[in-house]
Amino acid sequence: MIKLFKNIRKIDILYFIICAVLIVFQVWLELKMPDYMANITRLVQTKGASINDILKEGLYMLLCAFGSLVTAFIVGYFSSVVSSSFSLNTRRKVFDKTINLGMEEIKKFKVSSLITRTTNDITQIEMIIGMGLSLMIKAPVTAVWAITKILGKSLEWSFLTALAVVILLTTIGIVMVIVMPRFKIIQELIDKLNLVTRENLNGIRVVRAFNAEEYQEDKFMEVNNNLTNTQMFNQKAFTTLSPVMYLVLYFLTLSIYFVGASLINNAGIGDKIVLFGDMIVFSSYAMQVIMSFLMLAIIFMMLPRANVSAKRILEVMDTVNSINNGSVKEGNGIEGEIEFKKVSFKYPDADEYLLKDISFKINKGETVAFIGSTGSGKSTLINLIPRFYDVTDGEILVNGINVKDYDEEYLNSIIGYVPQKAVMFSGTIEENISFGSTKNGKVDSNVIKKSIEVAQASDFVDKLEDKEKSHIASGGTNVSGGQKQRLSIARTIARNPEIYIFDDTFSALDYKTDLTLRKTLKKYTGGSTNVIVAQRIGTIIDVDKIIVLDKGKCVGIGTHKELMKKCKVYKEIALSQVTKEELDNA
Repeated sequence: MIKLFKNIRKIDILYFIICAVLIVFQVWLELKMPDYMANITRLVQTKGASINDILKEGLYMLLCAFGSLVTAFIVGYFSSVVSSSFSLNTRRKVFDKTINLGMEEIKKFKVSSLITRTTNDITQIEMIIGMGLSLMIKAPVTAVWAITKILGKSLEWSFLTALAVVILLTTIGIVMVIVMPRFKIIQELIDKLNLVTRENLNGIRVVRAFNAEEYQEDKFMEVNNNLTNTQMFNQKAFTTLSPVMYLVLYFLTLSIYFVGASLINNAGIGDKIVLFGDMIVFSSYAMQVIMSFLMLAIIFMMLPRANVSAKRILEVMDTVNSINNGSVKEGNGIEGEIEFKKVSFKYPDADEYLLKDISFKINKGETVAFIGSTGSGKSTLINLIPRFYDVTDGEILVNGINVKDYDEEYLNSIIGYVPQKAVMFSGTIEENISFGSTKNGKVDSNVIKKSIEVAQASDFVDKLEDKEKSHIASGGTNVSGGQKQRLSIARTIARNPEIYIFDDTFSALDYKTDLTLRKTLKKYTGGSTNVIVAQRIGTIIDVDKIIVLDKGKCVGIGTHKELMKKCKVYKEIALSQVTKEELDNA
């Protein structure tokens, strides 16, 4: 957890020092009150003492109490500032780290767990700083200071206090041993609960279509009950601390008075008043010692879970990205050229290669398509170009430079990627199309309109009341699959990249829209290179080059007519979709 405190600002360190000084001052004020109480006790028993002397001591007690209250208020304010600042900085760093993780690391942690670590786990640390900062300083200072004040007052009273402290520490230790392992389980169960909730919300249409509401509810309740039962066990274990603490507290008070009564009874007449005053002071300081351990018990309740959360946060922060950023931030005069040289790839921890020994070259301005059966590695292959994963063997050159040598931001700036699953963000159509095109997210309105037109999205955008200003729900739930795909294509067109990558992007479009879009796109993109993954022969029949994949291997490269003659796999795919007569007339 200490490693996380690097996120605290210098000004927060100053606030922390101020808090520490004020807490020590507050403890001094609180420990002065028993002294004034003892003085009042002596004055009451002293002949000739005036009421003004007693009121004066009482006024000092009130001033100490008021000073302690004001100090506690100031400490609370600064503690809140420090904890909220820590939470702000840590959450920002975890978020920045998360969005820069590679796909391998994202899959390792899981999205649901990363959300929990960015929210709930950081909140646990914030609570321990905000609520525990003053207690962590005040409790030990109060305990040590109070003990030094009562040492030497009475061996019997000191023994009783020591015995009470041992009982408290033993109880706290037993509870910690029982509860500590379950805090990690709780955070993992929160991850799982988050996962189940996300699955249910993302797949709500499927759930309803299959009447699986009860099944999903049972699935949620199972995880929820596990979390509740584990949390309940921890809370019940912690609730044993409170009665034990107060039991020890009250028995200690009674024991001090019982022993004190015996000592006063056996003392001489002159010592009785002194012993009585010492008993009052000792009991007050003993209460301060016990209350200090009560505060420590609160810390012990919060600290283990915060420690587990800190470890989970550090797991993310300390993760080394498998994809190292390169240094090339400018071109070398070549544009729109892609070359695979004996590229092989397998997923981390996988035994078999998904892609094996693939080589080809795409020149500037060419439109090249990849086709193959399901699971042949088409999407995986093109995902290697923008470095969602790095190749296992071989190399990929973009504009004559290995993609591993590129600065990721520059590499992404020359590639326009349209994913297989269209992704829409909460905001307007205009904001979604402008997304990532410039650093400030602003794109000329004419460019946006043109992009919508080229992507064949004008037919539905123009019908909307606010047109480009119309709202898009998170995930694009208020538009159809085909509309999402066209908006996703428009977003890429607005970037005007050197290389366009379409990962089975036209699958949700009807044949007419598909044909019109590709023709318009070819005219608009001009000399840009187009890389297409497709399932439909009709989508790629007129491209410059078709690369056929089968079981992770390249089994054919050429035009449609060439492949129909020499590539058996391509011919089988083509004949499974259209008749031989239609292919002959294509």
